[in-house]
Amino acid sequence: MIRAAFPGGVTLLQAAALLPPVAVAVFARGAGATAVLAVALLTALIWDLVFARARAAPVAWHSVTTGLILAVAVPPDVTLWQVALAASFGVVLGEQVFGGRGFGFLSPAVAALAFLAFSFPGTGLAGAEPAVAAAAVPGLVLLFAAGLVFWRLLAGFALGLCLATLLASGALPAPSLAVSLCFGAVFLLADPVAAAATQAGRWIHGLIAGGLVVLLADMGPVNALVFAALLASLAAPLVDHLVIRALARRRDGRRRHV
Repeated sequence: MIRAAFPGGVTLLQAAALLPPVAVAVFARGAGATAVLAVALLTALIWDLVFARARAAPVAWHSVTTGLILAVAVPPDVTLWQVALAASFGVVLGEQVFGGRGFGFLSPAVAALAFLAFSFPGTGLAGAEPAVAAAAVPGLVLLFAAGLVFWRLLAGFALGLCLATLLASGALPAPSLAVSLCFGAVFLLADPVAAAATQAGRWIHGLIAGGLVVLLADMGPVNALVFAALLASLAAPLVDHLVIRALARRRDGRRRHV
């Protein structure tokens, strides 16, 4: 896998996957999106530097990806101090307090966006325009090849979304909804740090998130996806625990019958 060929290059791969949708979003939304990008990146990098100095460790630059995700998901008209506050919350409490990327269980970008939507009612997060959604596809392919996106989780999410929508309205999700959720599904829900670790657990993780998006639909599709990703990631360790216990019991049952 690409991840094995480039040890330590996970952040570089994720940043490369994010560059096309970020570029399209900034071009389409104008100066406001450029300002959001600059503030989100600057805030995230400052916290990287602060924690690296406090730990006497090299700067990891992981929070670059958080800043890039915020540049796409945050509307261009959001007040910039709110962007800085949300980025600080996500990087510090979603990542750095646990020891940095890979040691926690939350996506810092999800934590930042959930904080923004919860703390400032009326803030509708930006959905992916068709051009942004299309620009996310090469990144999806890259991350899948690198083993940084799990197809079972995304398939489970699509299945959960379709089943929950059928139960709620008797129809399948509109194509426009799928486009709006495309970027968030790849870069928020499927963040490997917050995803379930077992194969069966990834199916369940995706199913939970898809169902929650429909349950929380009154919040707006992107806000619903953010909170669905947050709640599903909180449930992921329990899901993995239950899956492992079930597999262990199945294995022990086979041994008793040998």
